[in-house]
Amino acid sequence: MIAYPTFRRCFCLFVLLPSAAWAASPLAERVDSFIEQSPYKNGQWGLLITNLKSGDVLYTRAADKLFAPASVTKVYSVSAALDALGADHRFETPIYARGTVNAEGVLDGDLILVASGDPTLGGRAAANGEIEYTNSDHIYGGDAELTSGDPLAGLNELAQAVLAAGVRRVRGDVLIDDRLFEHATGTGSGPSLLTPIIINDNLIDVVVTPAAAGALAQVVCRPSATSVAVDAQVQTAAADAATEITIESPREGALVVRGRIAAGHKPVSRAHEVADPASFARSLLIDALGRAGVAVDSSALGKNSGERLPQRYDDLRQVAKFTSPPFSEAARLILKVSHNLHASTLPLLIAAKQGQRTLREGLRLERDFFIKAGIDADSISFGGAAGGDPADFVTPRSAVTLLRYMAARDDFAVFERALPVLGMDGTLARAVPDNSSARGKVQAKTGTMFWHNRMNGGSILTSKSLAGYMTNAAGDRLAFALFVNNLPTKSADDRLRIGKELGKLCQVIFESP
Repeated sequence: MIAYPTFRRCFCLFVLLPSAAWAASPLAERVDSFIEQSPYKNGQWGLLITNLKSGDVLYTRAADKLFAPASVTKVYSVSAALDALGADHRFETPIYARGTVNAEGVLDGDLILVASGDPTLGGRAAANGEIEYTNSDHIYGGDAELTSGDPLAGLNELAQAVLAAGVRRVRGDVLIDDRLFEHATGTGSGPSLLTPIIINDNLIDVVVTPAAAGALAQVVCRPSATSVAVDAQVQTAAADAATEITIESPREGALVVRGRIAAGHKPVSRAHEVADPASFARSLLIDALGRAGVAVDSSALGKNSGERLPQRYDDLRQVAKFTSPPFSEAARLILKVSHNLHASTLPLLIAAKQGQRTLREGLRLERDFFIKAGIDADSISFGGAAGGDPADFVTPRSAVTLLRYMAARDDFAVFERALPVLGMDGTLARAVPDNSSARGKVQAKTGTMFWHNRMNGGSILTSKSLAGYMTNAAGDRLAFALFVNNLPTKSADDRLRIGKELGKLCQVIFESP
């Protein structure tokens, strides 16, 4: 702890020093010229660029002012979770049998899955053991790319283990214990309910594949569940028609899919969030048990009964356990695709690690970590962990302080590997053209947040941000934070263009001596 006050005093010294040293540099001239262009005249900029090793400031602008960070918030929450859980932490999800099992394998009682907060539960497992991701994740809908893994892989493995333990029939019920932490609401787009049980991000992906023009398109739900009835009528239209697909749920357990898709169009997916993750998981587990050869007397259409859960498991027999990949893989998924649901859950997992239960308690524990990292607590404000809460504000200096702290840790390689790489993967995959000089030289987290401008049309881009590391053309390693807030935009193309402008700014920084 003794080093941190000294560390902060060094930064204060940078603030008090005259700016002439960096203001006259080619880097400062080029950055100033870039951000003072007319498209940004109504926006507010906050930047800090430092030498990672020495901490020398190469460029600063409003580095101690508060800015909305959007998904750069995930740099903070993932860092805190790596510290609290550890890169090698593995989620263990057990199933217990309550009751006796006779010689024929009949359980005269219940099977109980105890949710551990595992964010993927085997549903994104790649052949090499890593957690799979695509550059456009399904939690955002639109033109999402689904991963190739089976979202039910973890449940299938658990079901097979139950059978191997000698259980062939369950006369009682199948229950999901989701009491690890108090349920809460996440921030950002995508699934919003935060619970310890997560199957396929608590989404049903509706995949629509066109047929010949005039015929009904093929509609497949992933995962398929006995408890969900699907009424799908999507027409295949002419090749030049616009694709329009809607999903409605008139009641729990029912989906109505309507619309049209152009002939020859690639398959499209739309995501529907389930209202009751525990009951959804219960139904999917009963289906998995059936596929494994374990009969369950209770209907998969029923709701999860939390009132019947035991207070302790010491005297119950564990009949199955699923172990996740290390948390380093979960961190990589969160940062690469900017996964709002998983990021929002992190403070609750941190709280649970300390025997606490609420989002507030988890955020307070995160605060303790940020202070340990040398950050002034008054320079950050978080209402959640994904970056979509109105209370989320940080300074560029706090971001760079955290980046420099993480770079000095033993688990830095895990953290750095988890960040998107400019022009290559994750949310930075298309931020620069393939011939950009900075392509592959930047590892950083993006952030985007906007609100619709009903008066003028378009939207107000509340935040576009980027924070991370760069190896510049001179071979120097940099830590940087770039924020621009409150830019009026007319369309989604404008927001995409501004994102690419930050990519261009990275190239300016990369090439400047």
